[in-house]
Amino acid sequence: MTELDRLRDAMRAIEHTAAPLDLAAVMREGRRLRTRRRVAGAGAATLAAALASVLVMVAVGARPGDPPPVDRPPPVAVAPTPVAVPTTPTSEKPTPPPSTPPPEPLGRIVDSGVRHGADQRVYYVVGVSVPGQPQVSIGLAAGRRAPDGALTTDILVNDVQGSDRSPGFHQIGYDERSSAAPVPAFGYFVGPATRIVGTVDGQQVEARLARWSVDPQVVIFWFEPAELTPGRRLDGIVARDATGRRL
Repeated sequence: MTELDRLRDAMRAIEHTAAPLDLAAVMREGRRLRTRRRVAGAGAATLAAALASVLVMVAVGARPGDPPPVDRPPPVAVAPTPVAVPTTPTSEKPTPPPSTPPPEPLGRIVDSGVRHGADQRVYYVVGVSVPGQPQVSIGLAAGRRAPDGALTTDILVNDVQGSDRSPGFHQIGYDERSSAAPVPAFGYFVGPATRIVGTVDGQQVEARLARWSVDPQVVIFWFEPAELTPGRRLDGIVARDATGRRL
């Protein structure tokens, strides 16, 4: 039952008892009712404000007794430290440079009779090319021939101008290095030579001869190492024909 219903019941009771109306009591009861309404209204407002505060606190995730929120700088994205990934080394082997094949002999190979272990000291003519010198097409090589026939070229001499078939002496090869297979002095002469003699310190040293199988006018010569030390240069050289005439 509400307060208004109680007031109405009190008034009906007065009417039934025919007692005189107590105006002061009626006024007191009305004031008490208004006061209660004001108190109830203020409480409702306070309760509503409290509920709003609770709702706000719940909305922001705060709890009673927590310190007020503090402004914090936004999080900064940090890039991860790069990790070096080891690479697997390749097992490739360096490609060796292409080897230059020995020059191909032209005609018969001449065996000098000199031996370096199992190898023969040999001489042979090879083809050459000199820029701007079309009349230079051959050179003379001093090499070694192994028992299986493989050739190793030690020294190659050739003209650098003129004609490689002009009469007379052409380039002479000397061994300028110290090696286990020293090369005796050698060269070739174009013409009917049957004897070639070199001079060293006033002493004459006779060379051994062989004709080139392709052109007999080309006479290959060399000196025995026991008579002329390889690398030692001649003071002079002459060629003679079958009659002893100097060519």
